[in-house]
Amino acid sequence: MKYYLAILGGGPAGYTAAEIASKAGKDVILFEQNALGGTCLNVGCIPTKTLLYSAKQYYNAAHADKYGVKAENVSFDYVKIQQRKTKVVRKLVAGIRAKLNNEHCTVINGAASVVSRTDDVVTIACGEEQYEAENLLICTGSTNFVPPIPGIKDNEHVWDSTTALDAKELPASIVIVGGGVIGMEFATLYHELGVPVTVIEAMPTILPNIDQDIVAILREKYEKSGIKILTNTKVVSIEGGKLKVESGEIIEADKILVSVGRRANLQGLEALTDLEYNRGAIVVDDFMKTNLPNVYAAGDVTGKIMLAHVASRQAEVAVGRMLKQIPLQRIAYNAIPSVVYTNPEIACVGITEKDFDAEVRTMPMTFSGRFVAENEGENGLCKMLIDKKSHSVLGVHMIGNPCSEFVAAASFAVRMGYTVDEFKQVVFPHPTVSEILKEIL
Repeated sequence: MKYYLAILGGGPAGYTAAEIASKAGKDVILFEQNALGGTCLNVGCIPTKTLLYSAKQYYNAAHADKYGVKAENVSFDYVKIQQRKTKVVRKLVAGIRAKLNNEHCTVINGAASVVSRTDDVVTIACGEEQYEAENLLICTGSTNFVPPIPGIKDNEHVWDSTTALDAKELPASIVIVGGGVIGMEFATLYHELGVPVTVIEAMPTILPNIDQDIVAILREKYEKSGIKILTNTKVVSIEGGKLKVESGEIIEADKILVSVGRRANLQGLEALTDLEYNRGAIVVDDFMKTNLPNVYAAGDVTGKIMLAHVASRQAEVAVGRMLKQIPLQRIAYNAIPSVVYTNPEIACVGITEKDFDAEVRTMPMTFSGRFVAENEGENGLCKMLIDKKSHSVLGVHMIGNPCSEFVAAASFAVRMGYTVDEFKQVVFPHPTVSEILKEIL
């Protein structure tokens, strides 16, 4: 049987594409060597947020007195926290499988690789079998980057994010190498569960891609609460549970979590010798098409914005291009929202101050009554960047719970090019923290 579309990878890009194409009546075959859902669902977004929610519940209970609530002898069971995480992941994986369970979609569990390609057919091998398809969509995702630090490999004290998520016990103490999104979310998890945490970042700041006024608020709170943060600090070697940094200082911990980024996973594509790459990622056009006529790519493997919701949108665009759906819409990368699930949360969309000479408006989150009621002792911040000529909203950056739940409203304004006057006409429910977006206008 010759399929219309073969998909390598069952993460957010892969399963989204499979669902859309199969519902359109096209025969689809999807290959996934691990579990449906990819990194995000199995060893990324979902398990991390599930653990973080349990940690937040414990942390809030332990600090409930500031809300007039007394809770004595608060404790947690990390084994049960892990068991709940596993249950959540299994439930969602089953949900994805149910979505793909239709007559036009075939799911193959196994490592697949491209055997050959012409403009008419792509041949893929998985196990002892070979399969043919008219089109190929590469959604092979990304893997943890392991920096070339002496002593990092085959070291029982060193974890990556996958190992950390599967650990059945908390470490006695932890050093996190990398102060990016993954590193700071794990710092939040361990700190709220009482583990001594040190974060080491080679750059001058943690979360270097986030607005620095926002980052400064988080860093000040975390350092006051006991998290040790070392920036402009490079690890030069690791021996057992001891790290040596450039200054010569030795830092010791029970476990060392290395989270310094991810790299596109290009395994199984060796036969595509003419496929174009740039800086280790597959080059695609605005519609996710590669330089090869019947080959597309979506998700982390494109090296663009490595977020699950970006991967899903890229898959929608790719399948739309294959099916020649009109109108074809490009992805508005300038309006992609991003969230850091620290406590407090950070949520951003659009440009930052360093990107553009824009009008800058700032306002503490305490201008929202709901925020004051639910975030005792917190100030938070909302920053909006506005084009000086057109008065359109170019970016919004926030810190304060639960900004992740309404950053989409800011994303919509950026995507549609709303001016300040147009955004003012949007009615926000009261009392909600989202009203900060109205107050700042």
